[in-house]
Amino acid sequence: MIKFLSEKSNNNFTRLWLSQLISQFGDRIHQLALVGLIAERKGVSATGLAKLLAFTILPVFLIQPIAGVFVDRWDRKTTLFVCDIARGVLVLSIPLIFIYWDMMLPIYIVVFLAFGFSRFHVPAKMSIIPDIVSGDDLIKANSMVTSTGMIAFVLGCALGGVLIEGLGSRLGFFIDALTFFVSGAMIYSMAMPKKIKIDKKYIIETSKEIVGKIKGSFWAEFKEGFTYLFKNRDIRFVASMLFVLLFASGAIYVVIIVFIQHSFHSITRHLGVLAVCLGVGLFLGVLIYGRLGKKDNWNKTIFFCLTAGGVMLILFSIAIQSYPNIWVAMALAMLLGMIIGPIFIAANTMVHVVSDEKMRGKVFSMLEIVIHLAFLIAMLLSSWLAKFIGEIWILVFTGIVIFAIGVIGNIKVAKRNISYN
Repeated sequence: MIKFLSEKSNNNFTRLWLSQLISQFGDRIHQLALVGLIAERKGVSATGLAKLLAFTILPVFLIQPIAGVFVDRWDRKTTLFVCDIARGVLVLSIPLIFIYWDMMLPIYIVVFLAFGFSRFHVPAKMSIIPDIVSGDDLIKANSMVTSTGMIAFVLGCALGGVLIEGLGSRLGFFIDALTFFVSGAMIYSMAMPKKIKIDKKYIIETSKEIVGKIKGSFWAEFKEGFTYLFKNRDIRFVASMLFVLLFASGAIYVVIIVFIQHSFHSITRHLGVLAVCLGVGLFLGVLIYGRLGKKDNWNKTIFFCLTAGGVMLILFSIAIQSYPNIWVAMALAMLLGMIIGPIFIAANTMVHVVSDEKMRGKVFSMLEIVIHLAFLIAMLLSSWLAKFIGEIWILVFTGIVIFAIGVIGNIKVAKRNISYN
């Protein structure tokens, strides 16, 4: 990796990679700062946290579907630079202005806009990679970009949890804004010819073309993708399993944050440590399954991981409720990550194998919408239920449901294999 980054021909990619590492590190601190902000404003509240986090997810439905249309017509380097600077300014406005207001609405709007710019940033980042590396290095470059997120996740959670716990949420927003500005500077320093033109006639014609495409072909392709998804049995299976997994994740996301805060009497310190352990576990689970996992065994893998994941969630909840020891919690969080990590590899591989080549992009786009919708609905529902019942019962019940789905699935797979034999 170091050799690849140090090669002169890869200077532009090195700058892109470093910018992503820096800005995604800031993102993890930003998320913990949001948790700290809610705790400062409303105390330890699942409902308050869910409302704020909902504004980080809504751009996926409102902006993501059309972002790619615009990105394909803009200069990608300029798009990345503008998105970084805009997000930096927006995040910086929270500690400088809005954190002093009693109302949460301005912060909701800022969070929505910041994550809205991210919807343009992601496709621009992925689209620019083939422009700055040779065709032979695409796999290596994509692998490095993917690993960046995991590295940033671990570092950001580890450092952010301690800093925000000790110094308050304002520091987290300052750090995140700084990382966006540094990332923007790295992007700006990339030696690429500019393609943007300030041409009024061109802008008007392009805008009309984009609007026409959104009204016509976009909705046609959107419908085509959903139709294909639900007609193909194997892809429908993947969609349903990811829906279950992300629905469960949404159900426990804000609840488990509040559960950890109550159990360890801290706002972000222990939360950051356990997030690191979960991230390491996910990485190990993906790595182990990638090397040892068997081909054509995806259904069994998914149902086994759901069964074991349900057991681990129940065990984690009961153990922490009864004996809130951070070392025990760290070990269980890492095991949970290792168990559920292979589900994503198995699901993505299954989609690659069974879907038509011309439909893969649409299928993955539809899956993104399905899983984010499941997450959002479950997160809002569980945060509302947390007003009436304890967090432990929501976590345990979710674990039981996941376990039951996994067991039923394993039984069906076993019966199908017997009938084939």
